[in-house]
This record gives sequence, structure tokens and C-alpha cells, in this order.
Amino acid sequence: MTNKEEAAAAKQYDASQIQVLEGLEAVRKRPGMYIGSTSARGLHHLVYEIVDNSIDEALAGFCRNIEVTIRPDNSIMVEDDGRGMPVDEHPKLHIPAVEVIHTVLHAGGKFGGGGYKVSGGLHGVGASVVNALSTKMIVEVERNGKLYRIEFAKGKTVKKLEVIGTSDHTGSRTEFWPDPEIFDTTEYDFETLEHHLRETAFLTKGVKITLEDQRPGKEKKEVYHYEGGLKEFVKFLNRNKDAVHEDIIYFENREEGHEVEVAMQYTDRYTETIFSYANNINTTEGGSHIAGFKSALTRVFNDYAKRNKFIKDSESLSGEDVREGITAVVSVKLEEPQFEGQTKTKLGNSEIRGFVDTTTSANLSAFLDEHPQQARKILDKCLRASRARAAARKARELTRRKSVLDTLSLPGKLADCSEKDPALSEIFLVEGDSAGGSAKQGRDRKRQAVLPLRGKILNVEKARQDRMLNSEEIKNMITAFGCGIGKEFDITKLRYHKIIIMTDADVDGAHIRTLLLTFFFRYMTPLLEHGYVYAAQPPLFRVQKGKETYYTYSDKEQNELLASLEGKPGKVDIQRYKGLGEMDFNQLWETTMDYNHRTLVQITVEDATAADEIFTTLMGDKVPPRREFIRQNAKLATLDV
Repeated sequence: MTNKEEAAAAKQYDASQIQVLEGLEAVRKRPGMYIGSTSARGLHHLVYEIVDNSIDEALAGFCRNIEVTIRPDNSIMVEDDGRGMPVDEHPKLHIPAVEVIHTVLHAGGKFGGGGYKVSGGLHGVGASVVNALSTKMIVEVERNGKLYRIEFAKGKTVKKLEVIGTSDHTGSRTEFWPDPEIFDTTEYDFETLEHHLRETAFLTKGVKITLEDQRPGKEKKEVYHYEGGLKEFVKFLNRNKDAVHEDIIYFENREEGHEVEVAMQYTDRYTETIFSYANNINTTEGGSHIAGFKSALTRVFNDYAKRNKFIKDSESLSGEDVREGITAVVSVKLEEPQFEGQTKTKLGNSEIRGFVDTTTSANLSAFLDEHPQQARKILDKCLRASRARAAARKARELTRRKSVLDTLSLPGKLADCSEKDPALSEIFLVEGDSAGGSAKQGRDRKRQAVLPLRGKILNVEKARQDRMLNSEEIKNMITAFGCGIGKEFDITKLRYHKIIIMTDADVDGAHIRTLLLTFFFRYMTPLLEHGYVYAAQPPLFRVQKGKETYYTYSDKEQNELLASLEGKPGKVDIQRYKGLGEMDFNQLWETTMDYNHRTLVQITVEDATAADEIFTTLMGDKVPPRREFIRQNAKLATLDV
């Protein structure tokens, strides 16, 4: 952008471009509609909405630095060096534009007013919703050589816009205090913000995002600044993996109204890792841009393989073959994104598919032709994948069920429930035959199924699909669930809407749970996305005093119970459970399986990139990253010595 163009654009960004769509009344009544939930997830979403406004300025070419600070009182401050929010009077509402932005829902430069060609933010509800859900919000704007300030509380203006000084700079500063009446917690988590802001910095090449925690005892500061953008993102994602070829493949293309950026590299892993974004929104359900990328990938590798005699003209590599081990980030930006799917994270714009397809075809073909040695390494990987997939296809046939009602093909170890409605059915994956026997005896036979697992299942992070499908325990789970795996996964065929992992409360039990979660994350991701996976919480102690029986689930709870029992007559009898197998079926039912008394922990995936990182670190081949992870997190562990 030339200096003249910048000046013109800065001049054009004024009150007339702030378009008003509707009022703000409903936000405090139904906050979940606007930020997803009032849990910690919704709390952190407030920060993302304010940061997204600064990112819009960066995408428009006017912002290089964004600072996010967790203040000592747990308020949040977001500061940028953009143009500063407009402060002139809105032509319809006759109040300053900055006040409109913060008090009227769906009012901003990203709603057709011409303020931004491309803008991020999933819901676009932005500053007004953050204001509505905060007890206090202070906004300062540096613009026109002046420093402006305005204050709000719970969506209302409490101090009108005023000039409080002069300034040689431009930019916006927002500080807000989340309302404890709205949120389950108002305590911010540094790591949650870190994952999101780092990802945002990767996607916005050149912008510098600083995250600082000023809370006493938690002081910390990190800077995320990546001139390499997506290339550095892929390098970061692959840092704990072994690459098949040296160079990260990178290309970008811009045409009127839309642009695409792709970075990719193959690793020695057996699963694909493809992250996709549209206007910096993580499109977890994919969409037209990913369809274009995948079709080009398959076509280009088949053309190259046939042209260079890797395969015969009559043969072909499948999409799965050419994606095995790939780490790719596909980012598109467009003026009018159309989102669809269950969580509105699937891109629907049909025109973007062809644009991404042709861009990928041209650039990937050029890379393969210019780097024959690296191309050969990638093709060798694809051919090995093709051979293994043929073997896996045969193994997979054995795990398929003819229908949900066809119980003849269910595993022999499975004690199924009689209920046929998946929403009312649950399955316990139980460590060991002994505990499995107790669970089968103690369960509610109508609604609860039990599948015992013998020993530790295969670590799928280190095994190809054909080997995985030869594992008896994994085959039993696939067959029992009834919904398939990988690209054949169909959530509508799932036979149980609660999959409950029930393992011993020790190191081995935790390891088995992690192995199961690795399998679910890599091959049945929607189970976690839909919230169908749970961990049972068996007790650690059984305490008998007189005729009363108590169960406790932690050392702290046990100590508190014993302290409360000191004044009561009678002998205290304590049993420490080393495993589920030590409980009889009545004890297992009343502590861990009874709907009215049990404690279940729901396991979900909030951040796909963070989850991929943790599974790669913990379950992959490389020891140093795992050692470092343990070193950093050892203080959080509870040891049973």
C-alpha cells in the first residue's frame, strides 16, 4: 500500500462505515448464544473478540503490534497501534462511533459498511458483547492527535467520550472486567490464551503479539512474532516429528476478493494433520477450501507418479495415501465468508474451491519438478501407505457391522445393554477382566454395556492403520461402537452416547486412558468434539465407622473426612483401593456406575492444534520433548508414594 493509499484508507475509516443491525438487550439474558458458553471457554472468548478487532486492523495493513495483558486484578487489557477506533458522530445514532461499537450489537466496520475488506472473528459480535458481559470496560483511543476515553458497565455507557490528553500516535486500548454473575469462573488461564494468540500470530504474518501476566506469583511474558507465517507454523507443528523431506512447501496466491496461503511438509507419522482457516477462523469442519486442496493434492501426486513411472497408468494412489503423514496449514481470506455445519466452522463458499485447487496444482507440480529428490521421498512414503492401506482394508472388513441391531457380530467380551436408543445407552471400557467381571455384575443391564480391555492397547501414534486393525482390543471397540473410523466414521451410527473410560487410579491406569484418548483423537475425533467421551472417577478410599460407610476420591478429601470423624465413637476401618478389581460389584456400582452418585469427567477438544501438540509430545517417538514436558509439569503431578 502506498502512502497515498494508506492516507485515503485511514480517512475513509470513519463513523459512516459503522453499520448498525440490532440492539444489545438479549446478551446478558442468553450469553451462551453469543460466546458459546459461560464456562472458562466463553470467558477466554471475550479476549479473542477484542483481539480480533486489532487483527482486522493488521489485515488491513495498519497495525503491527498487539499487547494483551492479564492485570493483577484479573482484568484484561488489549492494546494495538492501529488507526484507532472512529470517534466522530454516527450519522444515524448521533453518538460517537466508538460508543456505537461498544453498545450496539452487530455494529462495526466488518458488517458491510466498508470498514474492512477482510475481517476475522467467528461470530462478529465483538466489543459490544464483551461490554455487555463485563462489570466495567474502559476504552481509550489515540487518533487525530488526541487521546480519548470512554467508560462502560454491563453494556451501558457510564462516562461519555472525552478528550483527556494529546498523542503523537494512533491506536486503541481496551480494558475490561468480566462479570462474575455471568461466568462460572473469571480466572484467566495463561496457556489457553497463549495457544490462541500464538496461532493468530502464525496466521497474521509480521504482526507482533505480546502476552503478559501481571498477577502476583504468575508473572510471565511471551512474544509471538513470525515473519515466516505459515512456514513457521508448520515448522512448529513438526518440531517433535521427523520430516520426510527437508523443505517446507509454501505458496500463496491473491486474486480480486480472495487469497490463499498454504504451507505443508511430510513426516514419518501415519495420520494426517491438516489445519484450515478462513479469515483466521479455525474451520474445524473443513469446507470448500479443504476440498479444493485435497483434490489437487491427489491429482498432482498421481500425475507425477505416473509420469515418472512410480506407478502404472492403470494404478492410482488414493487421497488417504497421499495425505498420510502430511502436516499442512491452509488459510484463505475472502470478503464474504459463508459458514455452515453444526458449529458454523465449515466454509461454504463454492468459488473458493476452484481457486485453491488451481493454486495448489500449479505450485505443488512446480515444487515436485524442481525438487526431484524430495519428490521421490514423498512418493516413497505415499506408495508404502498405499500398500499398507490395502492390508488395512481387509482387516477393516472384519470390524464392520451390518447394522446397529445386528448383535451377532458384536465382540464376545462385550456385555451389551438392551436399550437401543444411543442417547440413553453408555459403554464402560474397563481395565482388566477382574474389574470387567465386577462391572458386568453391578451394572444397569438395560442402559449400561461393559467391554473389558486386557492390558495396554496399541499406541496408534506409532503404528500404521493395518497394524492397528490387527489389534484385538481396538477391533473390539470399533465393532462395539458401530460407527467406523477415519473417513468412514459416521456419528449417526454410534451405539452409545456415553463412552466411559474406567481405569485404575494409578500410573498404569492413566497410561491406558491416554492410549485410548490417542486412538479416539486420531481416528474418531468427532467422539471428542460431540462430548461423548468421559472418564470415570473411582474412589481411592473406603472408610467404615460403625454402620456408616464413606468413599473418598482424593487424599485431601480423605483427610477432611477423618478429621470430621474424630469425635464420633467406634473404630475406623480404612481400605485403600489399589485397583478396580479390589471392589465387589456392589461397591463398584454405588461409587462409580450409579447415575445418582458417580462422578464423570467429560473429555473434549477445545483446541485442535494444542491437542495435536500434546499427543505428539506424549505418545510420539521423540524422547527429549517428552522429558521437557515432564520437567515443566512435574510440579502439577500427584504422586502415590
